[in-house]
Amino acid sequence: MPEPTSPLQIGPHALRTPVVLAPMAGITNAPFRTLCRDFAEGEPFTGGGAKDGASGLKALFVSEMITTRALVERNEKTMQLIRFDESEKPRSIQLYGVDPATVGKAVRMIAEEGLADHIDLNFGCPVPKVTRKGGGSALPYKRNLLRAILREAVSGAGELPVTMKMRKGIDDDHITYLDAGRIAVEEGVTAIALHGRTAAQHYGGTADWEAIARLKEHVPEIPVLGNGDIWSAEDALRMVRETGCDGVVVGRGCLGRPWLFADLVAAFEGRGQAGAGGTDGHGARPSLREVAEVMVRHATLLGEWLGDESKGVVDFRKHVAWYLKGFAVGSEMRRRLAVTSSLAELRAGLDELDLDQAWPAGADGPRGRTSGNNRVVLPDGWLKDPYDCAGVSEDAELDTSGG
Repeated sequence: MPEPTSPLQIGPHALRTPVVLAPMAGITNAPFRTLCRDFAEGEPFTGGGAKDGASGLKALFVSEMITTRALVERNEKTMQLIRFDESEKPRSIQLYGVDPATVGKAVRMIAEEGLADHIDLNFGCPVPKVTRKGGGSALPYKRNLLRAILREAVSGAGELPVTMKMRKGIDDDHITYLDAGRIAVEEGVTAIALHGRTAAQHYGGTADWEAIARLKEHVPEIPVLGNGDIWSAEDALRMVRETGCDGVVVGRGCLGRPWLFADLVAAFEGRGQAGAGGTDGHGARPSLREVAEVMVRHATLLGEWLGDESKGVVDFRKHVAWYLKGFAVGSEMRRRLAVTSSLAELRAGLDELDLDQAWPAGADGPRGRTSGNNRVVLPDGWLKDPYDCAGVSEDAELDTSGG
């Protein structure tokens, strides 16, 4: 049985277990955060019942990426994305920005209007539409620009803690994470999360956990969180053991597996990995019937959040393959479930399955994006000087949120 871990301190927020839900575009909206949080707090697979009653926050659940320009301009979609359920505490927003002045305005808006309790800054996104603007994982290469953005954010946040998420660098020839970590400490950032891949790797290959260990040694003053290739609670414990990091950030590992947070909490609290199917050291092993119940609840929450059942079910379609991975479900039925437009249609399709199927051997492992070895799209001349940030202005900001 693992030893229980110490709480993770993010500013004034003490997390009983050092676990953070990674922001994911189109995924970590309020309904998905609710599912993950309920499992972390002890909800059974039926989606009802009492929580464990223990005091303190179990984990931190971060919003989708919010673009600072869109937030300052009060874009309708962006204002929807930052709507938090009353039960969400602390409310955590991840911001993307390239222009220090715009980032500063957005952070001050959040602080002054009480829109969130924690701000995370995105310097890890490898998506071309972000990096071609000099944002996301491209930005830390410009050391002075990174420093200016962090300074504006920390200054504007007041008492709100500011954290940052980043990658190792642009590619193997342009590694930035150690310099970026030192700048973050000097500018008052509360904690750093490192995805152990470069932007060029996207989500391919294997995450470099040794880089997480090196960053922890380099910036011992603040918590360092590790991210990359955490598919189970055992992976999370192993990352902490091998790197000495203070906690973990979980992204693709919880796609179609919101109950992973129950396993993570149990493991970090020293109770072993627990969930449906027992405590055999491998975590939750729900039957297909239990998975189907979670699927319907997820779609229902999306419909309530969007104010339209059909829109919620359509938005849920992307999750179907992740939930059903490994189960014996024919290709035609998978296709049918992925084009449903109502809860009744979704339930009817699920009821046609052999719901007594036990958890299959092939259900674990990678899900979501796995592409790698991509050329990173950058602004013209971006790599000429790691300090000069001329030409980066408010015009480089994206005007839509969600990644």
